[in-house]
Amino acid sequence: MTVAVVLLTTALVTVVALLAAAGAGKLARMDGATYPAALTRAAATFAAVITLAVAVVGTLNALLT
Repeated sequence: MTVAVVLLTTALVTVVALLAAAGAGKLARMDGATYPAALTRAAATFAAVITLAVAVVGTLNALLT
């Protein structure tokens, strides 16, 4: 893999994780959660997206090598 592909993929995953976290935080606030609770939900969503991306990369790495 080239360095450019790895960097672009990392940037894309980070942007998707941030968008998912922002959406989760906004939905939590609309549901009546306090700001700390909404931030906690957003952080958990961000961590979940990053964890899922790492699991997918690990699985694909094992299958392709």
